[in-house]
Amino acid sequence: MLVRGEGVRCWDSTGREYLDCVSGTFNLILGHNHPEVMAAVRAQTEELVFASSSFQTGPTNDVMTELVRLAPPELTRVNLRSSGGSTANEGAIKIAQHHTGRRDVIVPFRGQVGQTMAAASLAGHSRMRAPFPLVLPGALHVPDPYCYRCFYRQEPTTCGMWCVERIDDFITHASSGSVACVLIEPISGVGGNIVPPPGYFAELRRFCDERGIVLIFDEAQTGFGRTGTMFAAEQFGVSPHLMTLSKGMTGSGLPLAAILTEERMAGWDRSLHGFTYGGHTLSAAAAVKTLEIIQRTGFLANVRACGTILLDRLNALRADHPVIGEARGLGLMLGVELVEPDGGRAVARTHALHRALHARGLLTRVSEHGEGNVIELRPPLVLTPAEAHLIADRFGEAVASLDSRGHPG
Repeated sequence: MLVRGEGVRCWDSTGREYLDCVSGTFNLILGHNHPEVMAAVRAQTEELVFASSSFQTGPTNDVMTELVRLAPPELTRVNLRSSGGSTANEGAIKIAQHHTGRRDVIVPFRGQVGQTMAAASLAGHSRMRAPFPLVLPGALHVPDPYCYRCFYRQEPTTCGMWCVERIDDFITHASSGSVACVLIEPISGVGGNIVPPPGYFAELRRFCDERGIVLIFDEAQTGFGRTGTMFAAEQFGVSPHLMTLSKGMTGSGLPLAAILTEERMAGWDRSLHGFTYGGHTLSAAAAVKTLEIIQRTGFLANVRACGTILLDRLNALRADHPVIGEARGLGLMLGVELVEPDGGRAVARTHALHRALHARGLLTRVSEHGEGNVIELRPPLVLTPAEAHLIADRFGEAVASLDSRGHPG
C-alpha cells in the first residue's frame, strides 16, 4: 500500500522508500505531488471546481490555447471533452471516420489503444480481446516497425521500409476495403518501447497522404516532454493529421485528455463525442501550470541529459550480462529487452528482474500488461542526474543478482 509521494520517490505503509521509475502509470511526469501543481489546484477549488462543457472557463481556454501553440502547426483545433486516453483515441477515430466516410482502423502489432470495449477491440494484442464473446469489427493489424524482431526478417538499412510498403497487401487482402485511419504510438508503450527506424514516419505519412488515410499519433505516453521534446512528433520530424494526448498533461495525476486536429476536420456535431468529466476545471488548472513548467529553461534539456545517462549505462550492462538483448528509447521513455541464450523472449527472466528491482526499491513495469519481456522505465521528468545514476546502479545490481536460471541469486 502506497501512502505518500514526493517527486521521484514514494513510500509504502511500512515506511519503505521507492524510486518510482514508471511515474505512477506513466502520468506523473512532474512526480508525486508537485508543489506548484498542487497549489494551482487548491487555488482553483476556491473559484470553480467544475463547469459543464456547455460553458467556457479560464483554465480550459488556456489549456486549449497552449496546446495549439505548442503542437505541430497544422493541428489548430482541440477537443478537450475526454478525461482519458481510451476515449480520446475513440474520439480521434470517430473524427477520422466522420471526415473520410470510411470504416477500418489500422493498428500495429502490439499497439495499445485503450481499455474500453471499442479500444480493446482494436488493440494489437489478441489477449485484450480473448475474454470477450463480442468485439467490435474494423481493426486491421499490421507488422510494427520492430527492427530488433523484424516481422519480415530484414535489416533496417536494406529493408526498403517493408513495414510501410506492405501495408497495401493487408489493405487489399485483410481489410473491409474501407480504411479511415492509422492509429499509432510514436514509440510503443505497453508493446515494448519500440522505437521506429529513421524515416519510418516520413514514409508512413506519405503512404497515408497518397491514399487519403488519416494518420493519428497516440501521444498518451510520449507527449509533454517524455521523449525530450514537447511531443514525439518533433523527434521524428513528421506531423500527424490528428494527435491524442492524456496521461502527463496534468503533471501530477489529475485526469484530462485532448484530441488535436487539422482545421479541415473541425465542424462536426459536438454531441458526437463528449463526457461529463472531460475538460474538468481542476484538471485544466493543473495542466496550465504543468505546461508552463515543462517550457521553463533547461527542463527538456535535463530530460535528454538524464535519459542519455540511463540509456548509456543500461547499454553498458550488455557486455557482462547477455540476458540484456537491447536497451532502447528516447529521453526518459526507455525499455530493456531481455532474451534467452537462443535470442528468444525471456519472459520468466524479465519477471525475475522485475522482482529484483522491486526488492532494491525501484518501481518498474513489464511490457504487454505484464506478459512481455521488456522492463519499462519511465521515471518522472524532474529526475536529476544523480537519481539517474542511482537507478542505473540498482538496475545493475539487480541484473547481477540473477542466476543462470533467471531467478534472483
